[in-house]
Amino acid sequence: MPDTTLPYKRVLLKLSGEALMGEGKYGIHPPTLLRIAEEIAELSKAGVELAVVIGGGNIFRGVAGATEGMDRASADYMGMLATCINSMAMQDALEKQGLHTRVQSAIKMEQISEPYIRRRAVRHLEKGRVVIFAAGTGNPYFTTDTAASLRAMEINAQIILKATKVDGVYSADPKKEPTARRYKTLTYMDVLRQNLNVMDSTAISLCMDNKLPIIVFDLTTRGNIQRAVLGNGEIGTVVGAAETAWA
Repeated sequence: MPDTTLPYKRVLLKLSGEALMGEGKYGIHPPTLLRIAEEIAELSKAGVELAVVIGGGNIFRGVAGATEGMDRASADYMGMLATCINSMAMQDALEKQGLHTRVQSAIKMEQISEPYIRRRAVRHLEKGRVVIFAAGTGNPYFTTDTAASLRAMEINAQIILKATKVDGVYSADPKKEPTARRYKTLTYMDVLRQNLNVMDSTAISLCMDNKLPIIVFDLTTRGNIQRAVLGNGEIGTVVGAAETAWA
């Protein structure tokens, strides 16, 4: 029987590619990948339906390639392929935890993934499988943040968990500004007006139009994914609240 006490039954977890690097400068750090997979497995076994979107910045970032003179569309497609590598790595780590996992790619790669089909993705979630959405939206000029917002709405997720390396959204970079303050809650419009580094403006606008909340939290502390989903104490910053407030 499903656990009706869960505050969120279906969630989308957005991981940056950098989250998989651990303390490294590029690539995938296996112990970090394992820790994240263990946390996802704990939630899945508790009855949470989980979808995952992973960036590709630990391997290749399209915007960075474009600034070095590459064609932007070509660079973005390369970034999409990087997300597929990360998605396959996460699938392997999750299956080692005993989870049934499916990778669905917005770019057709029949040998390594399913094509993205919304109804099939929803059915996988209903059966308790973790679904990893790879290759962003399948289109250049759109970030994986936008892909996360789009997929979350398509599968009727109740919230987006935006996992970062800081414990929420700050008024300024806390590493550079000692006086920076952390927000407890933020409205979508305040994020857009202040150009806060939460998600890109397209992703925030999509969430605002569909009233989809976002929790921004620190991934580096073990157990934080579960705390964000289960509501075990206040954590991070909630974007989408009725008003903005400081922590």
